[in-house]
Amino acid sequence: MLGWRLRLGLIVPSSNTTMEPELYQHLPQGVTLHTARMSITNTTAEELLKMIREFEGCSALLKTAGVNVVLYGCTTGSFVKDKSHDREIEARIEEIAGVPAITTGRAVVEALKAKGLKKIAVVTPYLEELDEMEREYLTHHGFVVKIIKGLRIIKNLDIGKCEPTVAYQLGREVARMEPDMDGLFISCTNFRTFEIIEPLSLDIGKPVITSNQASLWMALKMGGIPSSLWGLNS
Repeated sequence: MLGWRLRLGLIVPSSNTTMEPELYQHLPQGVTLHTARMSITNTTAEELLKMIREFEGCSALLKTAGVNVVLYGCTTGSFVKDKSHDREIEARIEEIAGVPAITTGRAVVEALKAKGLKKIAVVTPYLEELDEMEREYLTHHGFVVKIIKGLRIIKNLDIGKCEPTVAYQLGREVARMEPDMDGLFISCTNFRTFEIIEPLSLDIGKPVITSNQASLWMALKMGGIPSSLWGLNS
């Protein structure tokens, strides 16, 4: 049977073209990925609020696939309603699907804590309104956001078209601007990062955490699957 170790359910924005391919690259043997999608075109607070109305239906669909863990794969969609909405989403998914759930937002928080990072720099592809929501969310969880810099991209498909070098160059830029940081967080599950996590970390001399890295690490951890993803150990 496929997924004999773990069937991982993923709820992802419909226009996200990055998260599934990146996760597929690093699924351990015996782990499979099963996806449901929430409709969205533009990465704005207004559209994200409309999108999150669909996660309950996605949860019910994933239940029929017999998944063992559900990952809600959207960073800003974890907290666009308010700073504690991540926990509400997880609780509702668990109620509907009957299995443990984790949002990307909380996975990022746990990954940053696991690496012992307090003062962080953040890079995103987002509009300013979402950057400020992210700053508030991370501050709420005890982190000091030294700097946050976004690309101001509105169409989610355009975010997915960015080469990994875009995230690399943006990360290098903020690292030079804010040397007094413990590490760097690259936000957005549609922003390609897996190819550049290691070289960027080496070049700036600081740990690098990304949305998809943290999401997969935490989902596997919740599913009882040991893994090591760029220094994040289960």
